[in-house]
Amino acid sequence: MENQNDLPNHPPKPRTVCCVGDIHGYITKLRNLWSNLETLIPPPDFQTALVIFLGDYCDRGPDTRHVIDFLVGLPSRYPNQTHVFLSGNHEFAFAAFVGVLPLPRDGSGFSETWQEYAASEEREGWFKEEGFYEDMHLQGRRWAGTIKVRFNAGKGIEYKGSIYDAGTTFESYGVQHGSSDLIRAVPDEHKKFLADLVWVHEEDDVCLETEEGIKHCKLIAVHAGLEKGKPVEEQLKFLKARDTRVPKVEALGGRKSVWDIPEELTEYPTIVVSGHHAKLHIEGLRLIIDEGGGFENNAVAAVVLPSMKIVRDTDILAEQPPEFSGALA
Repeated sequence: MENQNDLPNHPPKPRTVCCVGDIHGYITKLRNLWSNLETLIPPPDFQTALVIFLGDYCDRGPDTRHVIDFLVGLPSRYPNQTHVFLSGNHEFAFAAFVGVLPLPRDGSGFSETWQEYAASEEREGWFKEEGFYEDMHLQGRRWAGTIKVRFNAGKGIEYKGSIYDAGTTFESYGVQHGSSDLIRAVPDEHKKFLADLVWVHEEDDVCLETEEGIKHCKLIAVHAGLEKGKPVEEQLKFLKARDTRVPKVEALGGRKSVWDIPEELTEYPTIVVSGHHAKLHIEGLRLIIDEGGGFENNAVAAVVLPSMKIVRDTDILAEQPPEFSGALA
C-alpha cells in the first residue's frame, strides 16, 4: 500500500504553531493551558509544534519563579518542539534590574535613559539603593520601585509594589520587594533565560485554514506590536539588535501606536501576533492574544495555527474527545 506522503504532488501537512499569551506569574494557569494544548492537538503535531511564548511571564501573579522554571524545562521535556521565548516589557524591566540586559552598543550608560522620564521619578518611587542603581536602565528602576499611588485607576486594582506590579516576583524568589537581594536570589539559569529572550521572531511560511483552503503567510511575533509610520525593516533591525539605548521600546510596551498592522505588510499576507494589550483581539491577520492581562480571574489563552482555534486554561477537558482523556494523567 502506498504511503500517502510518497504520492507525487502531495502537499506536506502544515506545521502546528501555538502562540501563548501573557502568563504573568500564574503557574497553575500555565500548566492547565499546556495540558489542554497537549490534549487537544494530535500527539504527532504537538510533539513537533512551533511554540511561541509572547512575553510577560513575570509580575502580578504569585509564581514567577515557577513559571520560569517551567519554561526553562520545556526544551528538554519536548526535544522535538521548537520554542521561542519573546521578551515582554515586564521581562525587559526584570532583566534590567538583575543586570542582564545587553549593553548599549554605542558605549553610553544606562543612566542616560532616565532623563526623558525624570519628572515621574518621585511619583513612581524609582529604585535607588546605593551601589546598585547608579547605572541601571530606567525600566529596571521603575520595575523595582515603590509607587506612591496605591490604586491603579486604569485597571481598577491596587498596585503590587511598583508600576510594574513586581512585588509578587520578588516574593516568589523569597525576597522583600524593592531589595537588591533579588539580584543574588535569581538563579543563574533564570538570568540566562532573561538574557536570551528575543524581541521579535519571524517565520517565512505559516499556514492558516480559510474558506478558500490553506493560506501561506509570513508571521511576525512581537510582544506589543509594530509601530505605524515607521519602515518595518528598520524596526525589525532595531528589535533584532536589542538596542537598549532607548528608555522605552515601543514594540514591547506601546499601546495605540502598535495596535494595527503596518500598511506595508498588507502587500504580502503577514500575520502579526502579540500579547500585552489585556485583550483577545483577532481581526484579519492581526492576532492579539492576551485574554488574561495578569488578572487573577481571567483566562490565559493561546491560538493554534493553522486552525486559528483559541485554547484557554479554563477549557473543560471532560468535553474533549475521549481518545485524548488520558493525556493529563
